[in-house]
Amino acid sequence: MKNQHIGKKHCAKIICAQGLKIEKRMTTSAFNFELLIEAEQLVPFLGHDKIRIVDLSRSSVYDQLHIPHALHVKPQLLVRQEEQASGLLPDEDGLKALIEYLNISPEHHVVVYDDEGGAWAGRLIWNLHCLGFYNTSLLNGGIHAWLAAGYPTSAEAESFSKVEHLVTVNLQHLDQHRIEYAKLLQKVEQQAIQVWDCRTSEEYTGQRLAARRGGHIPSAQHFEWSTAINRQNHLKLHPLERTQQRLEQLGFQFDQPVVVYCQSHHRSGLAYILGRLLDWNIQAYDGAWSEWGNRLDSPIITGESPA
Repeated sequence: MKNQHIGKKHCAKIICAQGLKIEKRMTTSAFNFELLIEAEQLVPFLGHDKIRIVDLSRSSVYDQLHIPHALHVKPQLLVRQEEQASGLLPDEDGLKALIEYLNISPEHHVVVYDDEGGAWAGRLIWNLHCLGFYNTSLLNGGIHAWLAAGYPTSAEAESFSKVEHLVTVNLQHLDQHRIEYAKLLQKVEQQAIQVWDCRTSEEYTGQRLAARRGGHIPSAQHFEWSTAINRQNHLKLHPLERTQQRLEQLGFQFDQPVVVYCQSHHRSGLAYILGRLLDWNIQAYDGAWSEWGNRLDSPIITGESPA
C-alpha cells in the first residue's frame, strides 16, 4: 500500500525507464497477453497507445488511486435494464456507445480490472466478446494485487486522443456467449444443459429473496463465484486446477456446455472468465435471476437440491 499516493512525476519516471523496452517489443510483435495476466506483465506497457487499461472499481477508489493511464468505466454502461431484468446486454446502439467511450480500435488490447476480484471486469470482457472483440485480458487480483506489488498509481483522470477507426460491433457470434430465457428454458426442460448458479447459498436455496420468487433454476449446481478468489492473496484467483476440481466434485463435466447465471450477470462475469480459462464451452444468461425469479411462469426449485 506504500505507493498509493505516488505522484505523477514518479509515474513518469517509471514509464520512461521502461520506454525503450516498450518500443522494442512493439516493433517486433503484437501483444502476447492471455485472457488472464499478472501485474508485472502490464508494467512494461504502461502508456502504450494501443493498450487500453480499464478500471471498473468504485468511483471513490478510482478518484483516490488507479493504475496510470486507466480509463474509469461505471457499471451502468455495461447493462441494459428492463422492468424484470436488470443486467441485460445493451442493444446495438448501447454497445456502440460502449466502444466509443472505450475509444478502441481493432488494434487495441484491453486490460480490465476492478476492486472486487474481477466480477465487473469479467462482465466488461463478456460484453466485448459478445460484440466480436477478443483482444481482452483480466488483470489478476485487480487493484489489490497491483498495490501489493508496489507498482505506481495515479489520481489523474485520463484522457485520450480520439481513435479514428473504432471497433465495429459484430453480433454474428453472439449466441456463443449469451443465452436468452426461451432457449435456456427449452434446454432445462429437455435436461440438455449444465447450469451453474454462482450466487450465494442463501439466494440459491431461496432463503434470501432478490426477486418475486426465490430459489434456483432446475438442475442448477451451486458454486459461489467468490469461492474461486483467494482473499489471502490480494484477491487473485486460486489455481485453476483447484477450481476445476471443485466444480468436477459437484458433477460438472468440462466436455459439455454450461450456462452460468447470478442475479444480474455481474458476479457471473468472473464465472464466465473462469469458464473460458478452463476451456469450457460457457454461455452467460444475462437475464439472470432478476428475470427468471420475477417471472411467474418459470420453473423454480427451492432448497439445497439442484432438482
